[in-house]
Amino acid sequence: MLARISLLIGALFLVGCSTPVTQMAPSAESVHLRIDGSFNADSCQWLGEVTGSEGHWYSYLFFPNDVLIRGALNDIKNQASQLGANTVYMVNPQDFVTSFTLMGNAYVCP
Repeated sequence: MLARISLLIGALFLVGCSTPVTQMAPSAESVHLRIDGSFNADSCQWLGEVTGSEGHWYSYLFFPNDVLIRGALNDIKNQASQLGANTVYMVNPQDFVTSFTLMGNAYVCP
């Protein structure tokens, strides 16, 4: 019985410590995500690689997949915005058991 109570208290502690889902910065709302093969970056300036991730080994139990994906999308848009990008060409997402990660290339396009 004591073990169960300890486990419950530990779980509640982890919920309290779990990070909230990444929110999108207002400056990132205009960043466009592209995953289509027709994207042509010839007229764009490459600014760098960006990675968006959401979820941790201790918090993934408390958030459904769609919440983790939304957090990763917000994270990658925030990073692109910080670089001054308006477009991110996405690389295949990485879906892990405990988190969701997106990778892409950030560009400024006309």
